[in-house]
Amino acid sequence: MLNAILIDDEPDCIRLLALQLKEHCPQVQVLGQFTSSVEGLHAIRKMKPDVVFLDVEMPEMNGFALLEELDDIPFSLIFITAYNEFAIKAFRYSALDYLLKPLDTHELQEAVKKAEKRQRIDQGQIEMLQSQLQKGQHPQKIAVPSQSGVAFIELKDLVYCEADSNYTKLFLTTGKNYLLSKTLREVQHVLEERNFLRVHRQFLVNLDHIKMYHKGEAAYLEMNGGPNIPVAKNQKERLVQKFGWL
Repeated sequence: MLNAILIDDEPDCIRLLALQLKEHCPQVQVLGQFTSSVEGLHAIRKMKPDVVFLDVEMPEMNGFALLEELDDIPFSLIFITAYNEFAIKAFRYSALDYLLKPLDTHELQEAVKKAEKRQRIDQGQIEMLQSQLQKGQHPQKIAVPSQSGVAFIELKDLVYCEADSNYTKLFLTTGKNYLLSKTLREVQHVLEERNFLRVHRQFLVNLDHIKMYHKGEAAYLEMNGGPNIPVAKNQKERLVQKFGWL
């Protein structure tokens, strides 16, 4: 059983969230619902919940200001947001879970499943997200959760990504690699605006690390410090658009 606290300044939203949790997430017990961020902060300190559903934009004290008041974040954290598409990508870069208003039941259930794993939040993830939202620009790093913590990876060091069922392997110039619990499609959605391109159903590459394109029936890319990456026939045109050299 997960003990939860809900914090959102919109009464209708918080009532709907509580109802959805009751009907679709029986493993969640709501300890309290708060439309005041100050009251929510006091409740977190007193009730010590397993998971907190936290609205980002609130009067008096927003979600980030509330978190700054805490010495530690020993609970799972799920942001609730009505932000635009750019901000959603910022959440993905930071590897922090979020729910977009209006709340989708399936996404809520998936977020709760992640919370059940008790993944600890790294303060660096929150700082990265806050910085991205304030600057309104694409970040140069991504946060990748691991068993030992969270790795903050420079995008310039990421050579390519490879699909591995419902996971994605990340390969770096340093020779290190990481396993991310997201599909390649999800990673593609985030990275393709940052000079990455999916050239094959199994591979997403950093265009800055392409050394040479080899034509032929079985076309492939020769990567700097990496293996040869096959290029699907239907992706050749996208390479043309990116480089204009084919």
